[in-house]
Amino acid sequence: MEKSLKSIATNYGLYLGVLLTLITVLAYAINLELLTNMWVGIFILIAIIVLGIVSVAKVKQAQNGFATFKQSFTAYFITVLIGLLISTFVSYLLFNVVDTEAAEILKEKTIVQTVDMMEGFNAPTDKIDETIAQMEAQNQYSLGNIAKGLAGYLVFFSIIGLIVAAAMKKSNPDAE
Repeated sequence: MEKSLKSIATNYGLYLGVLLTLITVLAYAINLELLTNMWVGIFILIAIIVLGIVSVAKVKQAQNGFATFKQSFTAYFITVLIGLLISTFVSYLLFNVVDTEAAEILKEKTIVQTVDMMEGFNAPTDKIDETIAQMEAQNQYSLGNIAKGLAGYLVFFSIIGLIVAAAMKKSNPDAE
């Protein structure tokens, strides 16, 4: 059954990677501002969680309705890891090889949104200026920053995966 778990999780990871890539490429082609849109980000967050849950459910179904905590978490984690790796790789290629100018446009749009948000929270002008300087000096699509972002996402989604695994585990009484 272990091979089945890995193949199911891998397949759903590939589906997730294709979905995230499709969202990125469509947003790039239609309007770059979509990549900084909060609602698009929320949709992506929900899609990642849902596909992780579906992966766990399919593994459980393939094992006659039983999956240990470890199996549930493994299915979730493999799905999310593969999906995020594919999406990260495509974003890196898109903004570092295909169209580096788009990365600069996104940086500018992100800075404007950050300034608007900070002004909305009545942040001091010196803090806003400091934040702008830091953001302008940084390449958000550099290999190091993309790797940091990926690691952060994996930690965040792993915590959610632990919750999902705890909720969906069901031990086989015959195996005990």
